[in-house]
Amino acid sequence: MEKINILGVNVDNVTMDAAVCKVLDFLNEDVPHAVFTPNSEIIMSAYNDEEFCRQLNDASLVVPDGIGVVYASRILKAPLPERVAGFDLATNLIKKLSGGQKSFYFFGGKPGIAEKAKENLLSQYPSLNICGLSDGYYDEEKEKLIIEDIKQKKPDILFVCLGAPKQEKWINKYKNELGAKVLMGIGGSLDVFAGNVERAPQFYRNHGIEWLYRLLKQPSRFVRMLALPKFGLTVLFKGKRLR
Repeated sequence: MEKINILGVNVDNVTMDAAVCKVLDFLNEDVPHAVFTPNSEIIMSAYNDEEFCRQLNDASLVVPDGIGVVYASRILKAPLPERVAGFDLATNLIKKLSGGQKSFYFFGGKPGIAEKAKENLLSQYPSLNICGLSDGYYDEEKEKLIIEDIKQKKPDILFVCLGAPKQEKWINKYKNELGAKVLMGIGGSLDVFAGNVERAPQFYRNHGIEWLYRLLKQPSRFVRMLALPKFGLTVLFKGKRLR
């Protein structure tokens, strides 16, 4: 697939439908595939962290989670067709595989979140195959137990929800030993599946201002939001250059 270089991160030029099809194709292969969903904040982090940038670029699929990434591609005269949000990609995969054809493992979130996410999803899709769960709070000993549990259950799709860049680094470190075919870093998606966090209404998503809804709901995010204009200015003045 064609890739668009945005501040050193190679983002796949895909639509949501194409991304779903690509992940489904990965499930027919015998090698592990990492799928990452960077937004503009994550790309800025990778811009300042060469190793993290390399790890993102080692993934089998990198989709533009944030609308800022799509706008950046337009600035670079290589427009991405649409935003491919990690939560929506995960949701579409769940729908496609809701008959139990493939298995899912949920890893991340606070204690109890993965269980609640499973409960909510099974209420919608009773045949969905969720073979394992673990929260994202662990020390070295618990991490070993989590890894052994995943290896034993060999999920087809592993959702890793530890937040960036922790989840991407974790996937890169362990992907070749877990037995999962697809390992997706999807941030706080389990909180949304669990009903613990409310997704922005469709109006905000359709107009690319989901960030504004989050800011209105949680004003303390203001400092984090400062990364957005910084990202836009960096793209404008640095273009495709890494540094």
